[in-house]
Amino acid sequence: MSNDDLGMTYERPYLLILSACIAILGCAVLVVSILVADVVVPDHDWVADTISDLGAGEYELIVDAGLYSYAAGLIALAIGAAHCHLGERGWTAGIFSLLMLGVIVLLIGARNEYGDDDNAGPVLHVYFVYIFGALVALAPWAMSAGACTVSKLSERVLKGVTIVWVPLAPVFFFMPTGYDGIYERFLGLIASVFMIGLALVFLKRARVLRGRGDRGYEPGVRDTT
Repeated sequence: MSNDDLGMTYERPYLLILSACIAILGCAVLVVSILVADVVVPDHDWVADTISDLGAGEYELIVDAGLYSYAAGLIALAIGAAHCHLGERGWTAGIFSLLMLGVIVLLIGARNEYGDDDNAGPVLHVYFVYIFGALVALAPWAMSAGACTVSKLSERVLKGVTIVWVPLAPVFFFMPTGYDGIYERFLGLIASVFMIGLALVFLKRARVLRGRGDRGYEPGVRDTT
């Protein structure tokens, strides 16, 4: 029986490229928005003050734009990962983790509630942060086996993110307030390594597809090039 008879779909390289580019751009926009806010927001100490501090107040739209872009990047990665399903349960768990991460970042930006003595409703920011941390620990490791079908280096990078994240992320909650701002930025860099690493998996996968005549091939087939 042919693939057409089975109704099998094929991967589209340009969808993977688009997903990867949105993710990389989302990381870049967030970095730029934070740097701009660090300069624009008066009396801001980038070592002591967190990104949440930048996102509250008169200049909140600067950081919010970065957060929305970052969320779009996470959701784009979820779409790309669902399109080129490279694994079994682990990859599926990673897809839903990426989607949840995108929604959480979007909610953080949209609620404008950072636990800063805001009594208008329940304080949810800290719970968003807990869930974000747990998902960043889970998703890279869960997706590493699938990434290995494209690149051994990608597998090591994704596993490395989890190995570094798990012991270091909880430290943030015990950091002195004089240094938690810079430490939060460091953790954000680790999370961005995961996003960019996965984006590079999609770009390499797309390059292989295009090299095969832009016809695509069956999801789950190991790349032996």
